[in-house]
Amino acid sequence: MASYHCSVKVGCKGKAGSHAEYIAREGKYKDGKRREDLEATSAGNMPKWAEHKPAYFWQAADEYERANGATYREIQIALPRELTVEQRRDLVEEFIKQEIGDRHAYQWAIHTPKAALEGDKQPHAHIMYSERTRDGIDRDPEQYFKRYNAKVPDRGGCRKDSAGTEERLQATRERWADLQNAHLEKYGHEARVDHRSLQARGISREPEKHIGPSRIKDLKKQDATVLLAHRAAQGELEGAKRQAFLQQTAFGIAMAKARFELAKKIEAGKARSRENFQRIKAEKEREAAQARQKQEAEAKRQAEIEQQRAAKRDRGMER
Repeated sequence: MASYHCSVKVGCKGKAGSHAEYIAREGKYKDGKRREDLEATSAGNMPKWAEHKPAYFWQAADEYERANGATYREIQIALPRELTVEQRRDLVEEFIKQEIGDRHAYQWAIHTPKAALEGDKQPHAHIMYSERTRDGIDRDPEQYFKRYNAKVPDRGGCRKDSAGTEERLQATRERWADLQNAHLEKYGHEARVDHRSLQARGISREPEKHIGPSRIKDLKKQDATVLLAHRAAQGELEGAKRQAFLQQTAFGIAMAKARFELAKKIEAGKARSRENFQRIKAEKEREAAQARQKQEAEAKRQAEIEQQRAAKRDRGMER
């Protein structure tokens, strides 16, 4: 079942190079079990001097970034087990295109370690990116991380954009949920994720605490079975609630649509009644006008006849 996780961390000076090695499974992480869970890795938007070896970029950040400056930001996201290896990579790359675009140098990796309790794979991605914003100016490693010069940009370093506000973080979390759901739907999966808290979703239970590998070893087999059953039951319950909500929402939409169509029909009937009334009124007025014209014509004819008779009488009296 797809689960939601999206967090952002900040790396301090001296940590970028080692962390890049960790996510890419290079250096001291190149051999052994750590290497086995690497599903995919890549980098982008690197300056020319680091295009073929991203490690140079992070080493330069550690060396030249100011003492209290952040050398990188990292977005960590959980990936759906339902998707294939290729589909997960497509999802991560689209998320990077959406959130980072061509603005920042970045490196990412997908890891698929086994869950300590369930034993299934736990696919997730690490997306490291520099807060330095690319502006098309070629800079050597030392200048790249200097303070930005607003008046003469090519004399200073790249401008920094930390994206560290709560509003921007929440917007990123929401966009990640929307994109993940879009891909789940695209590939025919019913599972959906929600970036909101349990309280915001109207779920009264407490969030389950993370149990690491060391604590899993201390759990008795029976306790672990009970915990797994509890998780499954909670998942089924939340799934049922979500399905009920969707059905209720669909029913509400259908009712609203029916009311809208009925209102349209009623309004159309009223419009037809108004048209008929105006048509009948116009016909009555036309008939009345024709009757008046006929009466006026008849009255005129009778007046002419009477004049002719009077004229005849007058001529007879003259003789």
